[in-house]
Amino acid sequence: MLFRILVVDDDALVRSALAMVPGGAAGICLVAEATDGDEVPAAVDADSPDVVLMDIRMPRMDGLTATEMLRRRQQPPEVIVLTAFHADDLVLHALRAGASGFPRKDTPPGGRVRVPTRGPQSEAAASS
Repeated sequence: MLFRILVVDDDALVRSALAMVPGGAAGICLVAEATDGDEVPAAVDADSPDVVLMDIRMPRMDGLTATEMLRRRQQPPEVIVLTAFHADDLVLHALRAGASGFPRKDTPPGGRVRVPTRGPQSEAAASS
């Protein structure tokens, strides 16, 4: 199965680094990038990703709000919320919003790649 990935982060360096990770993993294809949560609905409509790798903090619309919006859709993509912070309240909020996982940005690339390939029936994942 080929997983189609959308990367959402307001930091261009982080976005480009995350965009490189799927390139080396079998079965994962980067289909789009977005710079803020308010761009996510249009990107999902245009590119039909299976998984959205989403930053939690962005200037116009945060990743938690964008995740809640996506998860209300008929057939929403899985959402993996990324953050540089390790805060239990953010983890709980992300999971309640419908995120399938919550890895930190300092998680080694192989750890991030494994999360979306676990599939929608798997338990939510988080990195420490």
